[in-house]
Amino acid sequence: MSDYDFRPGGSLKLKGGVAEGGIVKKKKKSSKSQSKLDKERDLERLREARLKDEAVKSSSPSGSNRNSPAVGGSNDKKTEAERRFEETQKRRMAEKVARLANMTHKDRVNEFNAKLEALSEHHDIPKVGPG
Repeated sequence: MSDYDFRPGGSLKLKGGVAEGGIVKKKKKSSKSQSKLDKERDLERLREARLKDEAVKSSSPSGSNRNSPAVGGSNDKKTEAERRFEETQKRRMAEKVARLANMTHKDRVNEFNAKLEALSEHHDIPKVGPG
C-alpha cells in the first residue's frame, strides 16, 4: 500500500517534528556561493553609490555646465531607441491635446455620432422584450 492511510476516521499526517509517524520535511542546504555573490553585489552597489555621491559633490552647484545631464532626468541609462520612443510619445500627446483643445463639446458629440454611424449592425444594441 502507499505511505498514507486513507481509511475514514484516521488522523491527519502533519509535517514537522511530530514524533508519532509524522512526515518529516528535509531542510535544504544553503548555498555558500549564492551568499558570496550577494555580498559582492552589495559591495558593488556601495561603490557605485560612493562614486555617484563624489560626482555630485564635485559638480558645479549652478549646474550651468553644458555637458551635465538635466536635473531630475535619468536619461543617462536610456538607450537611443527609448529616447526616440519617449519623444514620439510626447509629440503625439501634444498633437492630441492641441486637437481636443480646439474642439467644442458639440464637435466632439458630432464626431462620436459619426463614428457610431460607421459601425456595422453587429455593434447595435439588440432589442429585448415585446416591441
